Amino acid sequence: MTISRRPGTRRAPAVLLVLTAVALLAGCSSTVTGTPVAQQGSVPASEVPELPNDSILPPVPTTPSGTGGDVSIDAQAGDCVRLGGTVDEATIEEAACGSPESNYRVVSAEVSTDFCPGDVDQTYYETLAGVEQGALCLDIDFVVGGCMDLGTPDPERSDCDAPMIDGVRVVDVLQGTTDASECPSSSSYVYDERAFVVCLDEQ
Repeated sequence: MTISRRPGTRRAPAVLLVLTAVALLAGCSSTVTGTPVAQQGSVPASEVPELPNDSILPPVPTTPSGTGGDVSIDAQAGDCVRLGGTVDEATIEEAACGSPESNYRVVSAEVSTDFCPGDVDQTYYETLAGVEQGALCLDIDFVVGGCMDLGTPDPERSDCDAPMIDGVRVVDVLQGTTDASECPSSSSYVYDERAFVVCLDEQ
């Protein structure tokens, strides 16, 4: 099974920010509409055995970073996050890459999702008065040798021996190719724009 990745985007609740300049001039604050990607339901992360540092994926090749944007979390390329909650109550927080809490790795931080690679797994963005103020381009935080449940609204790291809805074990990551036949496994995610393949075994 070969899957070419396409971005997804879901909506979340408004975030209230006090804009000092506006408060001084107009005597009021503004409301920022947050539009992060979010889970439909929250599934607790399963504990996984400690993996050696060399089994954690290095940051994948990224597009040249834009000027960045303004989102409520301070995350840059190579950082990892926990994306959760629901469409109406989205949550995002920093997480250690490869940890049970992490489910996405930041590919790049941009002013708009327009600058994200077309093959990222997910995007997170926030708007002010309907205009995007910043975006995070996200890939699943795959760890070589580790397992993920891809059957939940957002990926969940899992113990490989635990029951999963759509479980996969990461076998290898092939850089500089889109040829899934090079994988030593039966399944793969092909990131065709950035030319790399995540080789997977179904659990």
